[in-house]
Amino acid sequence: MFESPPFWMYILGFLLVLGPLVTVHEFGHYLVGRWFGVKAEAFSVGFGKELLGWTDRRGTRWKLSALPLGGYVQFKGDMNPASVPDQEALAAIAPDERSDAFHFKPLWQRALIVAAGPATNIVVALGIFAAFFMVLGRPVALEPESQLTVASFSENSAAREAGIEVGDRIVAIDGKVMSDFAEVRAAILLHPGRTFAIEVMRDGETRTYSVTSRREVFTDQFGNSSTVGLIGVAPAAVEVGFERQGPVAATVMAAEHSWNLVRTMVTGVAQIFTGDRSVSELGGPVKIAKYSGEQFSLGPFAFFEFMALISLNLAFINLLPIPALDGGHLAFYAAEAIRRRPVGPRSQEWAFRTGVALVLMLMLFVTVNDVVTLPVFGG
Repeated sequence: MFESPPFWMYILGFLLVLGPLVTVHEFGHYLVGRWFGVKAEAFSVGFGKELLGWTDRRGTRWKLSALPLGGYVQFKGDMNPASVPDQEALAAIAPDERSDAFHFKPLWQRALIVAAGPATNIVVALGIFAAFFMVLGRPVALEPESQLTVASFSENSAAREAGIEVGDRIVAIDGKVMSDFAEVRAAILLHPGRTFAIEVMRDGETRTYSVTSRREVFTDQFGNSSTVGLIGVAPAAVEVGFERQGPVAATVMAAEHSWNLVRTMVTGVAQIFTGDRSVSELGGPVKIAKYSGEQFSLGPFAFFEFMALISLNLAFINLLPIPALDGGHLAFYAAEAIRRRPVGPRSQEWAFRTGVALVLMLMLFVTVNDVVTLPVFGG
């Protein structure tokens, strides 16, 4: 029987994840914009109708809006929250009043302002992971040799069928040296149906076997399913200890861990496009709310780890070169740097319209996908 947290946990978890992460993302834009003297006309948490707000002494309207699926900071000269330049408004700004308008700032300043949002999300993720390494510690295999030694096989073990035997010690996978069972699992789990060159040590001799991982569907305690790769081996030992790290070492480990997570994201998305993974594993707002409530029910460590993962996802998605996202703006700035002049207003307008349409279609798709995979619909 699958567990199901109370409904209020889904709502609270969702708000506690997306609310702060979107706010710090936009606050990154705002702070760097302020640093370069750009006037922010509006800062909104959420989209749509304003629920409450106030205007500060600099003329910025701070507001909480009805739709809690994002947020924005709108600078002077922007046509809309996506920072599309309002050409008519820009032309109407007197030359002596352009010093605080975003689109009249030097190219490198505009690029830094746009990049500050995703960068802030990355810093948040690094901070959470670094705190884990300092407070909880880095997991360390207590018996690494035993962890790499095959003790038994599953019923339909791909490793046994390939010729690996009990007592063999796994040395490397596809040429990468393994240090513990966690590395073995990580190397295989994300690649169902892939053939690996697994190097083992037997009686003092090194042997290499071609093992094709079996495609299995793993279901967690909440009923969430994902496709994984398994070779069907069990290690002689799995115990780990934890070594607390100092701030510098913890930050380096947090960066390495975050990079590995980004590589996992890229691999997963690529597998969906190639058909190796089901599109049902894509997640949108509904699935984020579901996972938020589930992780919230597991306690603070699980919840903050999930928050760090979503923060990295937000940075990754926003850096994609899609017009209307931060990555789209940066792509235009890169073109401007190469061409030594901005992309034409008409080209930008059509690109942003196309980008908004793509984002809206993707949001609609993942939302419908989320809903039909809910248990109430038999997903």
